[in-house]
Amino acid sequence: MLKQKLLICGVSGFIGRNVAEQFARRGEFEITGTYWKAPEPRIAGVKMVRVDLTRREDVERVVRGVDVIVQAAATTSGSKEILAKPYYHVTDNALMNSLIFRAAFEQKVKQVVFFSCTVMYQSSEKPLKETDLDLNQPMHESYFGSAWTKLYLEKLCEFYSKISATKYTVARHSNIYGPYDKFDLERSHVFGATIAKVMEAQQGGKITVWGSGEEARDLLYVSDLVNFVELALRKQKEKFEIFNVGLGEAISVKDLVKKIIALSGKKLAIDFDRAKPAIKTKLCLNCQKARELLGWKPEVSLEDGIKNTIKWYEANKEKVRV
Repeated sequence: MLKQKLLICGVSGFIGRNVAEQFARRGEFEITGTYWKAPEPRIAGVKMVRVDLTRREDVERVVRGVDVIVQAAATTSGSKEILAKPYYHVTDNALMNSLIFRAAFEQKVKQVVFFSCTVMYQSSEKPLKETDLDLNQPMHESYFGSAWTKLYLEKLCEFYSKISATKYTVARHSNIYGPYDKFDLERSHVFGATIAKVMEAQQGGKITVWGSGEEARDLLYVSDLVNFVELALRKQKEKFEIFNVGLGEAISVKDLVKKIIALSGKKLAIDFDRAKPAIKTKLCLNCQKARELLGWKPEVSLEDGIKNTIKWYEANKEKVRV
């Protein structure tokens, strides 16, 4: 029996790399991965194609003959660039996804998985369901551009699902972390930045954390996100679904930093630099829908995820750009 053809967009990125490695180990698909400006990744069982996903001709070429698309390509950054360059997540992401969804429609792709995010949710003390999003309430001003871009793309998925046979899965995932994350301090999120600072600090030294540490995040280990993708491809019945995908609990940045330091085995002081950019929100996700419809739930605790990431960082620190 011929294997279905799976296209993973953005294999040189954090999430795309993890999706490609896990799916390649399963051996259920014939896999092609795209990359652009980064060095060509080397993953056994994955054919690599250098593609500019903002060019229609390139997108049409790489999508031709594909059965399933996992769209993990994106322009991403940490809070520093989100605050300094609020346009950064808008143009390229809107363009590349619009072209990919159109090509999927024209080529009659069976299913598309799109990684959205949670920036459209308002800050909350309780875990939020997908239906708790209130578009009549203001979003955090720092997320305005990226949030509305993600919402436009979610609606584009819904639009194409209504006029074609293609099934669309939208994953509103929380903050993802783990192997191949960004660890350089200019582009990383709080988890990757903290891992890098702690692992590079001298015993008995001090690390500086941006902001007050009061903001809180829902953190999900990357293998749990990949497991969600596998279940969505096998079990999603409706043409279009939006799923929250997170650990389901929030941890403050202050407590996260302390936990990472403790699990590293180091003794370090913490200096909170309130003059540095930080986005003061609190969010965690209610993922009951994914559990009920797909049988998905997170398997990796935050403590185990931190241990796994520290172990991976130590084994790969020569390749990690800090």
